[in-house]
Amino acid sequence: MITRQKKRTNRNRLIVPMLALLVFGYFGTQAFQGEYGIRSQVLLEKKAIILKQRLAAITARRIELEKRVALLDDGTIEKDMLDEQVRKNLGYVNSDDIVILW
Repeated sequence: MITRQKKRTNRNRLIVPMLALLVFGYFGTQAFQGEYGIRSQVLLEKKAIILKQRLAAITARRIELEKRVALLDDGTIEKDMLDEQVRKNLGYVNSDDIVILW
């Protein structure tokens, strides 16, 4: 009876460590550069700062417009505000007026 014994090669011994290395490498790369990784977090923080600045500008503009609307509310129309709105909407100008369009 003939028995053959297989000699273990180095190639078989390296399969599991190489697969583990590939899996760890993939997840390591995703942790840094993936959609929810460290780099994306930095980009999202920069975008949040820009959006907060835009929000502050829009909020300031809204407060300004609310003040102008308050001048037109409930019978408290000031003569200057009424005159400005009439001239703006109808396009009338006196001969001694200086017109600044904005």
